Amino acid sequence: MTYNSYVIDSSSLIDLNRYSPIDVFPSVWKNLESLISQDRLVAPLEVLNEITQKDDQLSKWVKEQANFFRDITEKQIEIARDILKSYPSMVRVDRKYDADSWVIALAIEMKSDPQQTLVQKKIIVVTGEKIRGERVRISYVCQKYQVDSIDIIEMFRIEGWKF
Repeated sequence: MTYNSYVIDSSSLIDLNRYSPIDVFPSVWKNLESLISQDRLVAPLEVLNEITQKDDQLSKWVKEQANFFRDITEKQIEIARDILKSYPSMVRVDRKYDADSWVIALAIEMKSDPQQTLVQKKIIVVTGEKIRGERVRISYVCQKYQVDSIDIIEMFRIEGWKF
């Protein structure tokens, strides 16, 4: 049996909240909560840090999602270091928090999880960033590390969600 698990970046949630606000599209957000409760939608703690810089509906929502965020592990630190050594321009120095390399590191760690023997999980990064030439963005780096990446609408399609 195979199923999809998703590691989501901040921009996907921020953009979703901008165009499908929690108070206007509650069913969208309930579906996300369902994936979180099934442990199929996760994000690194740095995504929480990025989102909670603003005090808005999204900030309140993410703080209520207990199972959503994963602590940084030694393995993720190792992977993130490797990513940033290869792609130093991925970090934006003008930001207090930058979760991009942590999103990819979490996905890579999840892909290499030895627990995958019984139930196969396909690990997919969800990002609003698209590949544009050689610009170092999440989707570009995912491609280099053989990690699938999609946008949030594609995740909705894969999950068969209709609103």
